[in-house]
Amino acid sequence: MRDAVTVAITGASGIAYGLRLIKCLNAQEIQTHVLISKAGRAVAELENNFRLPEQADKIHALLSQELSLHPKLVRVYDSEDWNSPLASGSSAPQRMVICPCSMGTLAAVAGSHSNNLIERGADVVLKERGQLIVVPREAPLSSMHLEHMLNLSRAGATILPASPAFYHHPSNITELLDYIVARILDHLGVEHDLSERWGSTGT
Repeated sequence: MRDAVTVAITGASGIAYGLRLIKCLNAQEIQTHVLISKAGRAVAELENNFRLPEQADKIHALLSQELSLHPKLVRVYDSEDWNSPLASGSSAPQRMVICPCSMGTLAAVAGSHSNNLIERGADVVLKERGQLIVVPREAPLSSMHLEHMLNLSRAGATILPASPAFYHHPSNITELLDYIVARILDHLGVEHDLSERWGSTGT
């Protein structure tokens, strides 16, 4: 359980980042716990024409099919499942990524709120001195947004904005997605070949 990664998808734009991350973790045979908020499901349908059901078991079946996942390596939890191991420091994974992270979720986590399992899971990771990576996607950022990010950074979280670079000359959207997903995997210590590293081609 400790080697697993929790991936939470919230209602910010950029759902494709989270889905791509889940697929990449699964390809590396890493046990992944998935949480998708109600707003996240709405954005998935809007951006990706990806209609996710409400029930965790049905989300699991759909993700396994659409993303070609190894089903046994993925566990989907309802955002109100307080009996989930993600809600307790005695059993929760030490690594969690909120990707993408809405400003509402950002504020809730920064304030140690636990209104749902996503917020509680992040709070548990921080209090247990685990690894929390937050991938915000918003523009412009208000002073309150920035203050919440600063508070989370001070608490030990990594703030990794969904701001892809262009020095690798991306030719399609997938390559832009992979730039950010690759950075997330780097911070998680997960091997990948999604993108070339700076200087590897003599740049």
